Amino acid sequence: RARVLILGSFPSTASLAARQYYAHPQNQFWRIVGAVIGQPLKDVDYAARLAAVQAAGIAIWDVFASCARAGSLDSAIRDAVPNPLAELKKSAPALRRICFNGRTAAKRIREVEAMGFDAVVLPSTSPAHAGMSFGEKLARWRGGLAS
Repeated sequence: RARVLILGSFPSTASLAARQYYAHPQNQFWRIVGAVIGQPLKDVDYAARLAAVQAAGIAIWDVFASCARAGSLDSAIRDAVPNPLAELKKSAPALRRICFNGRTAAKRIREVEAMGFDAVVLPSTSPAHAGMSFGEKLARWRGGLAS
């Protein structure tokens, strides 16, 4: 039932260890998405976070199913195996917009646009992307997640 899909590149080492999307404590994802949907996601447990984004019509996934990478930087991704984005039309019929969390994920934007989705590149919520203030990121995410 998701109307919006947020695509990251691949989970960080902290996320893989926790088995949770955006688990690194300095990643601004939950704080930003929470502000956009009016829920204190940073302050609730993971199950409640997922329930809140789901209720808001948002899904979360990655452009890569697997990869080789030392550390968590997207620039270190090697031998990436893509997730089957072409299956989204069938598996998520209500999906209208795909938001890419950062430039690495956005490398598949043409593929997504060719499938007829509205595609938006948003600034990365990663702590490695410190060149933009929280307020600037939040403003861009508010506009991007509006469907």
